[in-house]
Amino acid sequence: MPPSQQNSQSKPEYARYIDHTVLKPDTVSSTVKRFCAEAKQFGFASVCVNPTHVRLVAAELQGSGVKTCCVIGFPLGATTALVKATETTEAVQNGAEEVDMVINIGALKDQAYDQILQDIEAVVGAAHPKALVKVIIETCLLTDAEKVMACRLAQQAGADFVKTSTGFGAGGATVEDVRLMKATVGDALQVKASTGINNRAIFEEMVAAGATRMGTSKGSKIVIGEEA
Repeated sequence: MPPSQQNSQSKPEYARYIDHTVLKPDTVSSTVKRFCAEAKQFGFASVCVNPTHVRLVAAELQGSGVKTCCVIGFPLGATTALVKATETTEAVQNGAEEVDMVINIGALKDQAYDQILQDIEAVVGAAHPKALVKVIIETCLLTDAEKVMACRLAQQAGADFVKTSTGFGAGGATVEDVRLMKATVGDALQVKASTGINNRAIFEEMVAAGATRMGTSKGSKIVIGEEA
């Protein structure tokens, strides 16, 4: 971190947890470039964008060590497995090193578990070994039993992470959900908390609950120690 950004409250080691996230539908290229510059400045884990911005992000981050992350089937998760796999293939070709896919939430509630498994496996097959796969289960829409089942299916399908939220639902990450997800997957998968990670206190609670990655646009404030 540059000296100008360091103070007695700075926690530069927190940067490795942060997926610097810019997913609003009206996002313009200048905003994406700014997020990439911030990610390089602080050393964040990745910049997470919609598929249309993957090529730009990959170019901006080249050689920086910050990864390019792309959302898939976002934000509803209601496209078919074939569409998600195709979207993943293109994203990886354009430079994505991580993909955050949304499961078919309605199918989960229908207990169509084979369909969910195929959904995730299609993305994993298109992404691996070039890109990690994070599975967004949209916890705000699920019962605890459904959260557990979603995590188990993600693990069975060979994903790398389970993730709480899209940021487009009725709620975001909670400490209780992160703790439940971590208890379900153990050391087999990592847990990403997303949406509502707006300050350092919340960030630290999520880490204590078991999250190893955070989706947020407030990463710089978390690292520096400013309240968002």
